[in-house]
Amino acid sequence: MSAPLMKSVSGIRGIVGETFTPDLIITVSSAFAEFVKYGTVVVGRDSRPTGEALSMNIISTLALCGCNVIDIGLVPTPTVQIMVEELKADGGIVISASHNPIEWNAFKLINKEGRFLNSSQIKKVFSLMGKKPKFRNWDKVGRISFNRDSFRVHIEKVLSVVDVELIRSKNFRVVIDSVNGAGSEITIELLKRLNCEIIPINCSPNGIFPRGAEPLPENLSALSAKVKEVKAHIGFAQDPDADRLALIDEKGLPCGEEYTIALVSDHLLSKKKGRVVVNLSTTKAVEDIALRHGVLFKRTKVGEINVVEEMVKNGARIGGEGNGGIISPEIHYGRDSLAGIAYILEMMAEREEFISQILSKLPQYYMKKGKVTLKAGIDTNKIFDKIRSNFPGDKISTIDGLRIDFVKNQDFKGGWVHLRASNTEPIFRIISEAETVQKSESIYKYFSKIITA
Repeated sequence: MSAPLMKSVSGIRGIVGETFTPDLIITVSSAFAEFVKYGTVVVGRDSRPTGEALSMNIISTLALCGCNVIDIGLVPTPTVQIMVEELKADGGIVISASHNPIEWNAFKLINKEGRFLNSSQIKKVFSLMGKKPKFRNWDKVGRISFNRDSFRVHIEKVLSVVDVELIRSKNFRVVIDSVNGAGSEITIELLKRLNCEIIPINCSPNGIFPRGAEPLPENLSALSAKVKEVKAHIGFAQDPDADRLALIDEKGLPCGEEYTIALVSDHLLSKKKGRVVVNLSTTKAVEDIALRHGVLFKRTKVGEINVVEEMVKNGARIGGEGNGGIISPEIHYGRDSLAGIAYILEMMAEREEFISQILSKLPQYYMKKGKVTLKAGIDTNKIFDKIRSNFPGDKISTIDGLRIDFVKNQDFKGGWVHLRASNTEPIFRIISEAETVQKSESIYKYFSKIITA
């Protein structure tokens, strides 16, 4: 049985040829054309083999509906966001299924501010998908143009917020693994500008993922081995659309993608105080770091736009998600692995320490992430009600699934768990964290058993 079409605040995802069809492309593209009032739309894609053909179909549909379209080609997701702002467009479309397997693809929809659509905006597009496409007469068809300046614009924005000369003076030896995705070429160009000695692996943007698409420790054995082999200062790993970043230290050990946002938060807050916003699934280390710096800390529902809207509301200095997503308002309101790379290199240069040394001074937690497929007809609300009744006195949040911070329960005290349905896959996510591996595993096993019973 094929996977269903996934429609959420994260976009519209499906398997190409099954649920992601030409009819769907026309339906979504024409709805988005109406949403942006037939204005100018920037279109970019990741390196998946289906991306170019889908891009042509989307661009032609937008133009036939009357939109002027600017095709920026194969670029990271954050690059499309930046170019929507730069070109003062009315919206943008990214063709990328991010971390999903190669057979998937997706629409990620961007508003005129260069941010992903929020829940009310995406619902508006969904409602417009029920209408018949409105193609224009020959003399009202939109223009299609090409812009190949996006790498330069994105890189210049990143370089404008770090001490370039200091980083260049260190001549860092860096291994980069872009999983043959959209970050392959632009990341190498950024590292060249920072005078790094670059050892690339999986940096041919052909969309054939030689490892698991997510930058998780279990997928980064080749990167770890290469860092040790060449005695690199650090290794960087991206996902296919280059909005997520994971780190490998100089010993070849994964830092864990949760600690990307923790490290960058500590770095930026040490230079200038400001508020911090992350989602409910992000490591408690970031909360501790914010407390250490004496700044306001907020959590939101999972999803980039949820974090971004809270950041805008609170004037946050830094934000992100624990999956390796860094959001720096100085650059733009979107997760950006290039921003993360530049900040991490600046941090190492300023502190004159390896990343393992810096990491050792941060709060240490152990996270367990997993996912389960629920039995048909399962009522998650009933499961949540049962769970809540078992933990009176503990801190509970229901803004996005169910999160419990264990402040009273003696077995799990000091840890937390987050249970929620995925926005991007037809599964249920379970995330636990505690100060010891044993406690984190115990929390995970307890709730996994309840969910799958």
